[in-house]
Amino acid sequence: MARQSQDLLFDVVIVGGGVCGTALLYSLSKYTNVGKIALIEKASEVAQVNSKHTSNSQTLHFGDIETNYTLEKARKVNRGASMVKRYLLKHDTDQTIYTKYHKMVLAVGEAQADKLRERYEVFKELFPDLQLIKKEEIDALEPNVLEGRDAEEETLALFTPEGYTVDYGKLAQSFVEQATENTDKSIDLMLGTKVLSIEPVLDMQGEERFLIATDQQTLEAKTVVVASGAHSLLFAKQLGYGQDYALLSVAGSFYFTPNLLNGKVYTVQLAKLPFAAIHGDPEVHDAQQTRFGPTAKVMPMLERGKYGTIWEYFQTAGLSLDAFRSFFNILSDWTILIYILMNFIYDIPLIGKRLFIRKVRKIVPSVRLRYLKFAK
Repeated sequence: MARQSQDLLFDVVIVGGGVCGTALLYSLSKYTNVGKIALIEKASEVAQVNSKHTSNSQTLHFGDIETNYTLEKARKVNRGASMVKRYLLKHDTDQTIYTKYHKMVLAVGEAQADKLRERYEVFKELFPDLQLIKKEEIDALEPNVLEGRDAEEETLALFTPEGYTVDYGKLAQSFVEQATENTDKSIDLMLGTKVLSIEPVLDMQGEERFLIATDQQTLEAKTVVVASGAHSLLFAKQLGYGQDYALLSVAGSFYFTPNLLNGKVYTVQLAKLPFAAIHGDPEVHDAQQTRFGPTAKVMPMLERGKYGTIWEYFQTAGLSLDAFRSFFNILSDWTILIYILMNFIYDIPLIGKRLFIRKVRKIVPSVRLRYLKFAK
């Protein structure tokens, strides 16, 4: 069990209790000889920000059907995702954290179909379960994808049965439970604790340590790992790292419909855009709802809905001439600029869903406007 340490010198202090911070806690607890660990999280529970199930795409990305991934990136992503998959299969036998579905990326038209054929030839060795399927097989799996579509238009899909919808908030909670169960480590869980500053110091032997000042107390650590989303760059800059980096914060939204899909269905990624392609899949805890999205809205804050982080955003983004030049170069591309402006409109009541439904109809052509509801 986790126990409260009286000695405030730790081998490792982890700042941030999302799925990344808790995964590190689990790894250090189970697979290293690190003896004293602290996890600091500002919320009263772990995984209440980016890892909360309403705040992300609920998808375990392997790189098989993400058409903006190179083969090299897919290899790297697949290694990490496969570790999560094995963890889920071992520790979540009742499937309270994840649900398994098939998934596919849909190509409509000759140009997209040719792109998928080329991709299949390159990726099939890395992903042996990957299949190239035609209309008949698509119809058997996802009838709503073909209903109402032009019968003369070529339609093709890359398909795999290995699709996982994950509640990353529950996964983070599982990591903490497993890390603190039957362990001889000293693990302090400091929930409801906000880190104010991190400062490097030298101890009596001249070795570097870190002082972590919180709103509760000050800790000392041999190593500190910051895994706190967009705030990570803010702490890095306070420590003198990453001064040449700027930050463009983008937050996504989703729309719900009644059950229209049996699994995950993606669209082909637009070449110039680094954001996830629009896709639809069953909600992680309610298969009777299908989520479509994400939108991608640029906003000047480090945490969505927390207006107190606007000033922190500008501290992190950097107010240098180079930063403004970078932003200008990004936003002066018409493809990106129009995409960003449209994604602001998608969040506007009434107007937004009338425009966003055009994106949804690329996946389910027959969807009705009245079915579409904005997901908070």
